[in-house]
Amino acid sequence: MAPHLQAMRADHAEAVLAFELANRAYFAASISDRGEEYFARFAERHAALLEAEDAGRGAFYVLVDEKGAVQGRFNLYDIEDGSAELGYRVAQAAAGGGLATAAVGELCRLAAARGLRTLTARASLRNVASQRVLTKTGFVAIGPADLPGERALCYLKRLAPSPAGGS
Repeated sequence: MAPHLQAMRADHAEAVLAFELANRAYFAASISDRGEEYFARFAERHAALLEAEDAGRGAFYVLVDEKGAVQGRFNLYDIEDGSAELGYRVAQAAAGGGLATAAVGELCRLAAARGLRTLTARASLRNVASQRVLTKTGFVAIGPADLPGERALCYLKRLAPSPAGGS
């Protein structure tokens, strides 16, 4: 069974933390490191994400393999007025096989089903792989963006409305 997106739940916390820790150095090679406080307060942060989702400000997903291990995180955040920011991370072991492209495509379909009309995403200039994923999934670079300690590009995707009654 191929990895698949699941809505993030409270019981994913341990697997998500393991994913973040196992891939920390890999992620830091292409984006700013999250820092020690992120890991020290991970349980609080995980709970806060779920609260944001309950309040309609975000939608958070994990890419889970057949053994239940998290292979990626795919998030919609700052949901407001039909728009959201998309962010994602994929494990080093799962990179390069098209999983990120497939999961971002699925997340775009889920966003449209929620009634969102536009998504934005930011990719570090160092993160060429993410730039490729965004382009392959229909995002268009629209200009420079800020990331903590990074030069980045901002991407935009206009979503087609989801068919009535479908997702």
